[in-house]
Amino acid sequence: MRGLRAKRILITGGGSGIGAATAARFLEEGAVVCVLDRDAEARRKILHELPSLTAALEADVSNLKQVQGAFAEAIRLMGSVDVLVNNAGISIRHNFLDITPEEWDKVIAVNLTGVFYVAQMAARHMMERGSGVILQTASTNGVMGYPFYADYNATKAGVIELTKSMALELAPKVRVCAVAPGYVMTPMQRAEYTDEMLEEVNRKIPLRRHAQPEEIAALFAFLASDDAQNITGHVYTCDGGETAGGLASR
Repeated sequence: MRGLRAKRILITGGGSGIGAATAARFLEEGAVVCVLDRDAEARRKILHELPSLTAALEADVSNLKQVQGAFAEAIRLMGSVDVLVNNAGISIRHNFLDITPEEWDKVIAVNLTGVFYVAQMAARHMMERGSGVILQTASTNGVMGYPFYADYNATKAGVIELTKSMALELAPKVRVCAVAPGYVMTPMQRAEYTDEMLEEVNRKIPLRRHAQPEEIAALFAFLASDDAQNITGHVYTCDGGETAGGLASR
């Protein structure tokens, strides 16, 4: 991709799954990369797997003070942040009627409030510098109805509208887009499946498989690059055709 060499990238939820794959892709493009993750084991593992990372910073995105500290450390280490990949998120599979207030608050805190905290921090920094790119992980769950993930779905719909609103307010200095993956074979996703469930889900996807995290990472790399300089305010779906024919709700 054009224009990614030496760009300074911060990736939240970068210790595993899509975030880790995205860190690897940006490093391949010659970028300077810090990841942020609240999980100590994930941070240790990603530093071992990607030794050219600048740092794996500790922070829970739902904690504003931790976000402020980690973002300041990323700037200290890299000099600035040119691209934010706002990716941290959690999901809890359960029936709508069984969601507890505590579970609701936890999912909202990470997936929506945390995205807001990091996005606003990055936006202030980028607006002051006069340029930047903010990319956020949404989901097909934010545009379609899916059972058993009502709280998660609500947060991803919120991320989509937050992205569009930010893009309008931050233009022309800062571009803001979201990526909406469908089913991706991350450790978080695989942990929720029996083998039979995985087979059933794959059958409803036109391409008959989950995406690989590296395929989502490639879309992030394109949107961050100079090849995407006229792209802002939109959500880009990568779902193997799942939502093209209304199959998502089966």
